[in-house]
Amino acid sequence: MGLILCLETATKVCSLSLVKDGIEVATINHFSDHYSHSERLNGLLLDLLKQTNISLNDLDAVAISEGPGSYTGLRIGTSTAKGLCYALDIPLIAINSLKALAAEKRGQGILICPMFDARRMEVYSAIYDADMKELEATRAVVIDEISYQDFLAEHPICFIGPGAEKCQETLQHKNASFDLDVKVSAKGMHAFAHEKFEQQNFVDLAYFEPFYLKDFIAGTPKKIF
Repeated sequence: MGLILCLETATKVCSLSLVKDGIEVATINHFSDHYSHSERLNGLLLDLLKQTNISLNDLDAVAISEGPGSYTGLRIGTSTAKGLCYALDIPLIAINSLKALAAEKRGQGILICPMFDARRMEVYSAIYDADMKELEATRAVVIDEISYQDFLAEHPICFIGPGAEKCQETLQHKNASFDLDVKVSAKGMHAFAHEKFEQQNFVDLAYFEPFYLKDFIAGTPKKIF
C-alpha cells in the first residue's frame, strides 16, 4: 500500500496527481504557453493537498516524469521531487514521459506513438503496443515523408501528444491517425508509479538526472536596452 505524488513537468502542462494503491485520489492540470512551472508548481501542490486533506507526511513516495521534454521543465520538476524526497525521507520513482502519455491511449488495439515537440520539424517519440510494450525506444526524430514507414506499412499507428499536430500534413499514410485530444497529465503515471512502488524500483536520489535526450541549447538573450 502506498500514497504516491506524481509530478509531470516535461511539457507546457504542469500536472500533479495523488494515487493511492493504483487508484487516483485527485489531479490538478495547469497549462501555460510560457512554461510557468517555477511559479506554479509549489502553489499547485499546496492546492492539491488542501483539496484532498492530505499532508506531505502522508506521502510514501514521489514519482517524477523523467523526460524527454523541456529542459527547464524537467529541471524544475526533478528539483521539487528530490527536495520532497530528501525532506520526507521517501523514495523517488522515475517514469518515462512519453510512456506516461501513451498510457492515456492504452488498450485501443493499435500502436501508439506519443510525441513531444522538439522544435522545427523534430519530435521526441517512441512506439508502444496496446499493452504498453515498447516497440521503438525513445528517440529524437526529424519528421519527413518516410518517418515511421516501416511500422506504418504493417500496423495502424495513432500519433498523440503536443508534437503530433505539426506532423499531420507530412505523415500521410492510410495507417496513420492522429488523436490530438489526448493531453499530457500526471494521471498517465499512475499505473507505472504503483507498479514500481510495489517492486521497490526506485532511482538513486543523489545521482538521478532527468532524461534530456539532447543537450540543452540556450536561446539568444533578449536585449533589455
